[in-house]
Amino acid sequence: MSTTLSDVQDGETPPINLGPSSSRLGEKAIVGWLLLCASLSVLITVGIVAALLGDTIRFFQRVPLSEFFRVGQWAPWQGDFPVFNLVMGTLNITMYALIIAIPGGLGAAIWLSEYASNRTRKIVKPVIEVLEGVPTVAYGLFALLFIAPMLKSVWPTWLPGKLGQEPELQFAGAAALVMGVMLIPTIASISEDAMRAVPSGLRQAAYGLGSTKMQVALKVVVPAALSGIVAAFVLGISRGIGETMLVLMAAGATPNASLWPNDSVLTMTAFIARTAGGDISHGSTEYYTIFAVGSVLFVMTLGMNMIADFFVRRFRETYE
Repeated sequence: MSTTLSDVQDGETPPINLGPSSSRLGEKAIVGWLLLCASLSVLITVGIVAALLGDTIRFFQRVPLSEFFRVGQWAPWQGDFPVFNLVMGTLNITMYALIIAIPGGLGAAIWLSEYASNRTRKIVKPVIEVLEGVPTVAYGLFALLFIAPMLKSVWPTWLPGKLGQEPELQFAGAAALVMGVMLIPTIASISEDAMRAVPSGLRQAAYGLGSTKMQVALKVVVPAALSGIVAAFVLGISRGIGETMLVLMAAGATPNASLWPNDSVLTMTAFIARTAGGDISHGSTEYYTIFAVGSVLFVMTLGMNMIADFFVRRFRETYE
């Protein structure tokens, strides 16, 4: 029964209608949609693990762990399956790419957050973020057709030892240089968002103590946003480890256990792409090798995320 104002006695508080409203229904719909998205992410992850696990087990039923995790020449078509060379090739390119991407991305983030005006930021940041959407095959062509010949023509052959040898047309340094440029927008965008989230009161307090803009940026803003910056670094590392087309086109196909930038290397992702696109019979050991290498790649990425989660929790700053 509905209650009108004429039914309320003097001094009494009219009852509040607690029935469902359109705003509450809309909020419940949004919460349900967010729950669905979170559940879908979990289900996709479980599906990836399930897709890799079965065939990985079949691989290790044929190839012992001691054979797979050892140092040696990678030649699955000859019955040699030591994955160490592929891991080293992946780490080679990722390491040199991060030498470029981390300083470049962090520097761009500091400039956008602390030095650029609002008008300049609104122009520059979208331009930087556009680079994230460039297809990696375009980066691969750029590395293969422009960067690699340029580096090859100016390579300092006067350097002693292995580093002084002229590189081949496809080598780790060319792929790493372009990958470093490719990772800069990712690291810069996420790091800048973390720095912009730092309360302005911290900056004003530092300026009040006589700090310069550089001191505020490096000693106040960066430490305060460290958890977000670490997350940006790890996302960049994970993307570098999982990059396929760029390294497939520009890094070569020789499974060398080398950390020299002028060597041709074969990464885990490039091996998966090459083998999966080749003529291999379903159910053969070479076929199951794809899933074993993919599982190693998955575990490496998972380990990086766990380490990042530890550092994010360790250095997270909370502001009231």
